[in-house]
Amino acid sequence: MNDSKEHILLASLNLFLQKNFKEVTIKEIVEITGLSKGAFYHYFQSKEQLFEEVMEHFFTDLIITDYSKFSKDSLLQFYTDFLKENSKKKDASKMINSSKEKTFTSNHYFLIFDAMKILPAFKRQHAKQQEEKLNAWTQIIGIARKKGEISSEMTNDELAKLFIFSGDGVGINCIMAGNYNIAAKEKKTLWDGLYNTIKK
Repeated sequence: MNDSKEHILLASLNLFLQKNFKEVTIKEIVEITGLSKGAFYHYFQSKEQLFEEVMEHFFTDLIITDYSKFSKDSLLQFYTDFLKENSKKKDASKMINSSKEKTFTSNHYFLIFDAMKILPAFKRQHAKQQEEKLNAWTQIIGIARKKGEISSEMTNDELAKLFIFSGDGVGINCIMAGNYNIAAKEKKTLWDGLYNTIKK
């Protein structure tokens, strides 16, 4: 990607984080980038196309997780691997390191919600990732139960959702409190407590 297109994407990301998709105008994008309207249209046919590329460029790596890389030996090692992967994403994310906002904020969530309303492909990608996440957690919990690592009257699916939803809730609460940096630590504390409750 050339520097001018990268510059437009980054400047647009910062505008979309300050406002919502509908409020940002092409005029503002042109003004903040210092490029001409012709230069903008050289790279993008519309604001919608620009928004789609902003989401793909800055958010795809943050949303997609390859669960096949995580340990299948134990539930404890699986969620430890999950937390390590999330920490790497947080540190390496183009979005966090390149935008004016150096941490994940509620504005990033609002932008994701905007994308899910406006971009059908983004919404499908997010839904597919959520399904893969539930399948991966359900599978490792089933393995852990068969190995005698854990015991619970809850089903594998229910336990998977308990881990997923509690983790998501911690993340959102830390963001709303303006302290996303402690989310991984808080999540680990909560998951360790859940694990100790169900382990044999």
